[in-house]
Amino acid sequence: MTNCDTALEVLQLSVNYDKTPVLWDLSLNIPIGRIVGIVGPNGAGKSTFLKAALGLIKSISGKIKFFGKPLDAVRQRVGYVPQRESVDWDFPITVRDLVLMGRYGSLGLCRWPRQADLAAVDHYLSLVGLTAYADRQISQLSGGQQQRAFIARALIQEADIYFMDEPFAGVDMATETAIMAILHELKNKGKTVFVVHHDLNTIESYFDWLIMLNMRLIACGPVKEVFNADTLNMTYGKSYALFNEAIKLSHHKTQGNR
Repeated sequence: MTNCDTALEVLQLSVNYDKTPVLWDLSLNIPIGRIVGIVGPNGAGKSTFLKAALGLIKSISGKIKFFGKPLDAVRQRVGYVPQRESVDWDFPITVRDLVLMGRYGSLGLCRWPRQADLAAVDHYLSLVGLTAYADRQISQLSGGQQQRAFIARALIQEADIYFMDEPFAGVDMATETAIMAILHELKNKGKTVFVVHHDLNTIESYFDWLIMLNMRLIACGPVKEVFNADTLNMTYGKSYALFNEAIKLSHHKTQGNR
């Protein structure tokens, strides 16, 4: 892939916490216009990978480029949805204020929202189904509504790449389905979306590209090519064996109830 075809290029990325390796010698290329799942066991370095790419934590080695350029040159083209648990939901702002924060990077020195910014807030609140909650304090939202609000804050940046850290954690299936519809719409517009994800049952229906991590890169590529028993065993080890048995048992019970 040439730089014009590549959304994200990572070369020999390594990250330590204190002196403990978290990611080691990661190299990968992700083409533009994909919904990319990032999977691996707890402690595999999934969130660390996102934060290193975004410059939120410092790597000990490696290079990261977006569209062939360093992050500082394209920062306005990159959006981020953090884990919901990392946010202070008691902070005294409304849902509308939270979403508007996504425009702060483009407001300039005056920091005063334009009419177009306010209209964009209304648009993205409507898109995620939160128009009726616009003036509520963010702590008054349910977990799924909080997640939708943070997605709206990322969408209002109108970026070209989005990083989402466990956007489906603690949400109901209706919210998950609504979020996936939004992600597919982003893909249809040529955007690239990275999603830290845990549910292996939905990999094939949610994503077209996959990054499999366990402190090092196990596999990276189209889901149809890299999502198989061998890579799952290398990624999850004994955990995958237990998961596989549970899936077989569940399938057996389903067949028996027909």
